[in-house]
This record gives sequence, structure tokens and C-alpha cells, in this order.
Amino acid sequence: MNKVEDVTALVIVESPAKAKTIEKYLGDGYIVDSSVGHIRDLISPKDVPEDKKECFGKLGIDVCHNFEPLYEISPNSKKQVSQLKKALKKADELFLATDEDREGEAIAWHLLEVLKPSVPVKRMVFNEITKEAITEALKNTRDLGKDLVEAQETRRILDRIYGFELSNITRTKVGGGASAGRVQSPATRLVIERERERMKFKTADYWGLKIDATTDNDESFSARLLEVDGLRVATGKDFNEKGNWNSDAVTVLNEDSANTLSSLLKQKDLKVISVEPKPYRRRPAAPFTTSTFQQEAGRKLRFSASRAMGIAQSLYQNGHITYMRTDSTTLSDTALLAARRTVESSYGANYLPDEARTYKNKTRNAQEAHEAIRPAGENFRSPEDLSKELSKDEYLIYEMIWQRTIASQMTDATGETVSVKLEGSVIEEKNNKEKSLIFSLSGTVINHQGFRQVYIEDVDDNETDEENPSGEDQVLPEVKVGQMVSVVDSTSEGHVTKPPARYTEASLVKRLEEEGIGRPSTYAAILGRIIQRGYAWKKGTALIPTVKGFAVTQLLEAHFPKLVDYKFTAEMEVALDDISNGMWEKNAYLQAFYFDGLDGDIGLHTKVVEREDEIDPRAVCGVPLGKTSDGEAVYARYARSPYVECREDTAGVPEDLPLDQLTVDKALEYINAPPDRELGIDPETGLPIVAKQGRFGAYVSLGRFPQWPKASSREGKLFRLPHHLKLTKTAMAYLKLAISVENDDAVLRVINSPKRGIGKSSLDKAKTFAESNSLSLFDALEQVEKLEIKGTALKGIKGFTNFCRSISTLDSPTPVDLLNQIFEISGYRKEILSSKNSEAQIKTFEELSEVLKEFETTQQVIAEVERFEELKQQPKPKTSSLFDTMTLERVTFEDALQLLSLPRTVGVDPADGQEITVQNGPYGPYLKKGSDTRNIATEEELLTISLEQCLDLLAQPKKFGRRAAKPPLKELGVDPVTEKPILLKEGQWGPYVTDGKTNASLQLGDSVEELTDERAVELLAERRAKV
Repeated sequence: MNKVEDVTALVIVESPAKAKTIEKYLGDGYIVDSSVGHIRDLISPKDVPEDKKECFGKLGIDVCHNFEPLYEISPNSKKQVSQLKKALKKADELFLATDEDREGEAIAWHLLEVLKPSVPVKRMVFNEITKEAITEALKNTRDLGKDLVEAQETRRILDRIYGFELSNITRTKVGGGASAGRVQSPATRLVIERERERMKFKTADYWGLKIDATTDNDESFSARLLEVDGLRVATGKDFNEKGNWNSDAVTVLNEDSANTLSSLLKQKDLKVISVEPKPYRRRPAAPFTTSTFQQEAGRKLRFSASRAMGIAQSLYQNGHITYMRTDSTTLSDTALLAARRTVESSYGANYLPDEARTYKNKTRNAQEAHEAIRPAGENFRSPEDLSKELSKDEYLIYEMIWQRTIASQMTDATGETVSVKLEGSVIEEKNNKEKSLIFSLSGTVINHQGFRQVYIEDVDDNETDEENPSGEDQVLPEVKVGQMVSVVDSTSEGHVTKPPARYTEASLVKRLEEEGIGRPSTYAAILGRIIQRGYAWKKGTALIPTVKGFAVTQLLEAHFPKLVDYKFTAEMEVALDDISNGMWEKNAYLQAFYFDGLDGDIGLHTKVVEREDEIDPRAVCGVPLGKTSDGEAVYARYARSPYVECREDTAGVPEDLPLDQLTVDKALEYINAPPDRELGIDPETGLPIVAKQGRFGAYVSLGRFPQWPKASSREGKLFRLPHHLKLTKTAMAYLKLAISVENDDAVLRVINSPKRGIGKSSLDKAKTFAESNSLSLFDALEQVEKLEIKGTALKGIKGFTNFCRSISTLDSPTPVDLLNQIFEISGYRKEILSSKNSEAQIKTFEELSEVLKEFETTQQVIAEVERFEELKQQPKPKTSSLFDTMTLERVTFEDALQLLSLPRTVGVDPADGQEITVQNGPYGPYLKKGSDTRNIATEEELLTISLEQCLDLLAQPKKFGRRAAKPPLKELGVDPVTEKPILLKEGQWGPYVTDGKTNASLQLGDSVEELTDERAVELLAERRAKV
């Protein structure tokens, strides 16, 4: 396949791994390089050049001129772009071999725009990276798909204007970095709605009856009660969310009635009244699409969507599977032949259907540009053949894909299901009344395993029966109608109805695809974002929404309902498909979405302008939990962190407390917990020792923490303003000067706000003069002629002192009026409006103004600000968490003294003179000598362990692993990708796992004590997928 020697072709793909694999199949004359993902993206508004600010400064998109986007090469790509330009100079042809989908087409287009090649350009596409596929792709190149590029660009612009416009509102109204996204927000809403169903759900108790019986031939079996007096015995499916049943055709057994029937049935005979055989037939599942692959990886392997897609990406780039982003269930003729050959050779001709199976895609908006996900090549390599080439995770994913593909071309599983009904009666002793009873049992015998020999599709937990009222599948005895059987034992069984199961990643992916929300290729990133941004967290595989997630969703539902409507979001995907098919023009759709409106609705821009001021943050950030016995409403709310509220009383709650467990009683328990309980006075310091309930559990402290004002009070609102921002600092400094110009700190804060040309050297002269003459800095500045200051600085100082003296003459009855006049007359407002981040500063000023309106005088404001500053300067008291065996109610003064003595110095190692201490860490109790640590079995031993016992522990080798107690530094096993050990470490921003190359923070819901090897691998895989 060598080219003519004097001709060189440059082939560009997305990743170095893909480039390395393709390079093996190309001969001399080809240079293969990669773009390393996207080389450019929409510019961030803050980075827009000054000469383009007017048009692009808000979104990085000129919405007034055909939604023209402004792109920039990402800093990480600049070096690679230079490398590609150099390579292109040596080439006579350029092959763009990025993936054959919208994103791949867009990457190719961006490469063209940036590289500006003068040589012939060809688009080269393939579904698998094999020699045959690459050879075929070289022979069948095409032009760039402009419609696909336009559809992807529309998607990117749509995501930017949706995200930026709404996220500005969610950040302001909800806080905590809350954001919105075109697919992210409807997906979060699904999780929230499921939790609402769980919160409304009322459990109900019901009972059933199971018997063990035998035939005349001593064949044993079990059956369950089906009917009593002609009424079907109720199961969980008969109850509604309120715990009631609405059908007159069922009877609900309670514990007493079930126990009564059970006692009367023992040693009774029952009659067989029906034996119904039915043929059993099951077809194999279709080969994997992106969606079904992510679902099965979650169910079978407990892999997150991002982890599964990352592994599949690696398998594809190394030539082991076909492209993993596809909606198609179709297999090529070559693949069908390969699968059928494998079936016949490995399992026999009786497992091979007469004709190859084909599958129709039932997915809405399906794109079928590719085949289904399958093993690559004309002959499928078995998992065993690849076992030495693949990591553990890669092997598991490849095996699942191989099995699913092979099973899809195998025969049906066939057999027979037999259902048997038994009849009998008992007489109740109380009323001498006869009750007619019918029992049922069933069993399935599979005569031909078919595809089940290789692969059985899993189902979500919520799709399995809560209980099996007709009896488990079992080997049935040979019975005939009219035959009698004997009851050997009878057992009453209690059940409780269960709320709808929370979504897992697998079940949420399935629901998103069913609704037509987003594209399966983006689900992994969307799910990761929902967790990363704190809208939900994972407990096991379940997605549990947070109060923050509720707040963002409620805001969007109340004020932008169309934008989180499932049908509307799905229709947006249809429109994007229409654009890719050339049926809708890009700018026309964006104009309708942003300005004119779709389906009779108004445009996004108009919605934001009209509705932003209507949004009440307090209303949208509250989740009603119910009412107290006195009729008082109780809420869970979010304001930077979750808390509960009843009337004016509030209390923080843990971020990982599921809302369906946050009942009214639980909320009141947090609210009514005593702020602290004084245990006594410390004899050394004279400070009180108090016990208190905190966000992370009960603790004792030496002294009390400062008492901050309630969040809902005007003082609390003032305290919670962003005092770290320059605008807020400047505003408070000017208000201080309105009371007294003798405040040196305030003078220094505002003397150059706005800019007055007063440099550091001039200020230093004023400070020195003030100190030498025992003057305030302002008095020194008023004597500027004595400071040998000239020019602009002299003019600036005189203007500043004159302005400060004039503040007291301003006619401003309230603090907010005074501040407005100060900013206007001083010129600081003009400086704000001309700054790069003017919008953010204006919003800060508006927030500040709203708070100042609640104060009558400037003196009140400054008094509170100075009180806050004093509180911040107070030293934080020493604290210590209670041991697990202690409770807040029972902890004693002596207990508290011992807890506060930790960390405790046990003694000195006589061998080297190093000090040995014992302490309680985030991973449990441990001892420490220098950098060496050992676990201590119990927290109580921290108070009693001796030097000799510590030396004995240090003499033992250090242990790692899940069975060992949790030390401060923990080894979690080997990462299957890098094959390097994974360590759990404590970093500046909290605990994280690392393999030496990739760092991944623990997420909400992860526990350092319970973190498993598998979860650590998953965190690292998810982090790699985002890079």
C-alpha cells in the first residue's frame, strides 16, 4: 500500500492512541498525527478582545449578526497546532480521519479553518480500525459534511446561549455555583421527580401465605396463596402511593388473618384444579448501541457511563471494537458472517438460526451512520485470545460486547412454563365460617438454552418483581387435575410496599433515550456533570438528589418550564437532526429559539429579561417537607449549603442526607437540638467546655464559637454579602469615611477608587508624616503641601480630601441614598460601568443596595460591619469530635477534657528519640512517629495506649487494603489502565485518589472509610474522561 516516494500524505485523527494504531496499517509516504481532541472552541466572554467586546462580550457569540461564533485555539492545543502546521508543509495531501459523527466532522472542519491547507483535502471515515477498514477508507474518501458541521455548531451555540443565559440567573438566585444546561437540567429534573415520588410515598403493610406440600410420591414443592373466597390476595402492585388500595377485587391480609390461615392449613389436603402448560420462548437482545452499552455496563459491571465509554474508546482506538458512539443495531454482512461462524464453531449448528437476525432500532431520533458496537475485524477474536493484551476493565468490557454480539445471532431460548392451581378450604374457629383458598405455583423448563448459553440481558432493580405471588420458578412435580396434595408446613409472610426505585446511571440513560433527551454519546458527560456540580450524589449505584438540585430545578420549572420540558427538549434534538439533514437552516432555528420563540412561546432572551426580576430566591430554594402538629410549614432550603427552616428557626443539615429521609420530625430534631450544653469550666484556661451538634456530628469545644446573626435578619443579610469583593470593600470604606475621616484603613481602601493617580511613594510620604506628627492619615493628606508631592498625585490628593469633607454635606437620609451619591459624584460608578466585568459588579452593587435599604442610618450599617470584623478576629475554639460510642446527651465534663487532650503525646522512642503521638483522624484512630503511622483498633485506646504498646505496633509491618483499619494514607490496589498503585490522600481541597498521573477528588456520598478499589478506579476513569 506504499505511495509514490515523492508524495507524502498527512493523516490527522483525534487521539495519539488512534494515530499509533492507524500508522501500523499505512505504508511509507504517510504521516499520521493527532489533534488531541478539539483544537478550538467558543471563546470565553472574559477573553474577548476589546475591539470585539460590543458584539461578542456577553456570550462569545454575536447574536445580532446571524449568531456568528468567535472561536479561540485552546492554550493546550497551540503547541499541537504548530506541530500539525509543520507536518502539513511536507505533505502533498491531507486526509482528515476524525470520527464519522457530528463531533468528528466538526473537529475536521476546525482543523481546516485553522490549518488553511493549500494541498488537496479528503475526508476519510471508517467504523473500525483494522487493516481492511483503513484500506477501504483510503479508496472511498469524500468531502466534508457541511450539514453535519452546521448541526454540531448549532448544538454548541445552543448549549452556550442556554447555559450562559440561565446560569447567570441560577448562580444569582440559588448560589453555590448553580448552573443550567440544555440536557443537564431536564436530566436533573428526572432525578428530582423520582425523589418527589418517594417523598410522597406512604408505605403499607400487607401479608401473604406460603405453603410447603408433598404429593403421594413424596415429591415436595411450594406454593403461595392466590385467592381467598374468590378475591385475589393483594400484592404490592395493588397499592397506590398513598398506601391505599382502590380495587374491590382484592383482599388485603393483615398479620392476624395470615397467621390464622397459616395455623389452620397445616396437615390439610389441597386439590389440584388446573395444570396449564404454555410454550416458553425468548429472543436474544439486539447488539449494543451506545445507550444499551452504557446501561448494561452499569447493570452487569457497576461501571459508570463515563468509565464504560472511556474503556470502549480505548478498545476502539486500539482496533479491538467498532466505533462506540452509535444508535444503530445493524451488523454489516461481514460482521454477520463472523458472528455466525463463531456460533457454529463454538456452540454447534443447533445454536445457529437458519437466517441471520436483523434488528430494528426503536430509539427516537436514531442516527444510524454506524454499525452496532461489536468486535472489530472480519473474524472476531475471543476474549481469551485478547486476555494478555487487555487490562482487567478492558477485558470485562470486550467480553460483554463479544458475548452480546454473538448472542444476537443465536437461536431463541425455548421451553415450557407450567402453572398449577390448588384449591382447599379451612373453617375459622371464631365464627365457624368456611373460607375457600386457592394457591398457585409455576415452573419453567428450558429445553434449548439458545442465546442464554452465552449472554442474558440484565434488568434494572425497579423492573424486578417486589415479590413473586405465584411462587418461584421451581422443578414441578408430576400432578394431574383432581389429584390431592398434602400441606406439610405453612408460613405467613409480611411485606411492606416500596417507593419507586431511585434512578441509577443505567436506568437514567434508558429513560433519557426513551424521552429523546440529548444524545447517548453525551450521556456520560451529562451524568458526570450532574454529580460534579452537586445536584445529585451516588450511594452505591443510586442517584440521590440534593437540596441544591431541587432548588435549581424548581427555579427552572417555575419560571422557565418550557426549557426543562421533556417533549420540548426532545424536539430540540429533532431540529438538530433536521439541520444535519439539510432540512432546517441553522440561523433560522437559533433566531427562533433565542429571539422569536418556538411553538408559540417567546424566545429565551425575552424570557430572561422579563422574568429575572420576578424570581424570588427564597421561594425557589425551598422544598416543603410538611407541617408540624401546630400547622407550621417546614422547609428544606439551600443557600450555599442545605438547611431546614420552621418559622424563623433554622439548622444546617448534612449535604448527603436523602430528602425522602428528611421528614418533618427529622427536621425539627435538627432545629430543636440545643445550640450547646455547657459541661463545666476548663481549670487551665477558664473557658467553658461545651458540647454541641454540628453539620458533621457531635463535638466538644474549648470555648464558644462567635454567635452570628440569623440569615433572615437584616444583619445576617449584611454579613452574607460578598465582603471579599473590591466593590463591597470600597462601599463600606466610603460609608466609614462618611462617619469619620480619621479611619486610616478606609482612606487607604478608597483613595484610588476611582483612580486618582496617587502612587505608592506618595502614600508612603503621607504615612511617614502622619506617624512622625501623631496625625491621622487623612490629616496628613490635608497638609499635602508639606509632603513634597507634585503633579498628578498632588491634584488627586486634594480632590480626594475635598470630596471626603463634602460627604457630610450630602442630603442623603438613608445609607443606600448616600452610597449612590458617593459613587456618582466620585466617579466610581463610571469606572465600574467601563470595567471588563461591569455586569458582575453592577449585580453586586444591586445586591448591596437591597440590603442597605433595610437600615435607617449609616451608623447602624458600620456598627454591624465593625462587629463582624471583631467576630472574625476572635480565635476559633479548639474542638474534638465525640467518639462513636459517646452521645451528646451523655458526654461528661471528664470525657470532654480527655477528648480535648488529643492529640496526645505518649512518649519518646528510646531508639531514636522521636516523639510518638496518638490522634483521631478522618480515617480513624492512629499513632504517628515522624512520617510513620499505624492504626489503633478503637478510639478509646487513644486515651489509654501506653508507650510500650505503641512501640509494639510500630515494630509490625504496615498493612494496606480494605481489611486493614483505615490509616491516613491508604493504598487501594492497582489501576487497570495505568497499572500503577492507587493511593488515597488528603489534599488541600479534601480527600482524593491518585495513580501518580491522574488525581480525582472524592464525590458527595463517597466515604473515605468505605471507599473500595472499584470506586477508586471509577473516580479515576471519570476524571480521565473529562480531560
